Amino acid sequence: MPCKILLIEDDLLLREEIKLLLENAGYQAAVPDVWQDAVRTAVLEKADLVLMDINLPGCSGFDLCMQIRARTDTPVIFLTGRTDSLDELTGFLKGADDYITKPFQPALLLARIGAVLKRSAKNVPFRKDAPLTHKNAALEPGACRLLYQGHSLDLTKTEMKILHLLFLHAGNFVARADLVEYLWENHIFLDDNTLSVHITRLREKLRSAGLDDFIETKRGMGYRI
Repeated sequence: MPCKILLIEDDLLLREEIKLLLENAGYQAAVPDVWQDAVRTAVLEKADLVLMDINLPGCSGFDLCMQIRARTDTPVIFLTGRTDSLDELTGFLKGADDYITKPFQPALLLARIGAVLKRSAKNVPFRKDAPLTHKNAALEPGACRLLYQGHSLDLTKTEMKILHLLFLHAGNFVARADLVEYLWENHIFLDDNTLSVHITRLREKLRSAGLDDFIETKRGMGYRI
């Protein structure tokens, strides 16, 4: 069964071009007319990936991404004309898996969609892993959550993988390069900042449960718990 991609783009001509590109590449493209229904559509239709613009009539792609992240781990790629580096950073902080600027090369867009889908699919093995504990925190890979002193933190796939590798090497530093390789086998399209953004988001989530300094950083050595 082909992967289903939810396409959210207000430019009618560009939307049809991208839809045709996706279908010719073997994907199933769903194109909602009402942007505010995108979150509901992503959940109900079990989309494998969301490809969307940021500047949408009546709403922001950043807000939609946050709403999607609150309900599902469906990967999100921003495809936008906003080329400012701050916008790109904001996109990742809001939960995006990739950020592509317009105009784009069709082959490159398809390659990056394929890379994100491949990374997303690598979450499956976690469901058979046994719980791991360290410093009174319990990581439950099968449920994608972390338990600590009465708190239950739901984790994204990427956050789950980061903690999983750190728990497996608890007490020892894990190099950034090893984390990147573990998270994304094909990371040709990722810059070094992407991992930092995910670590920052994860630390904020841990802090909300009282785990202020759970992840330690040491320059030249990497991260450890």
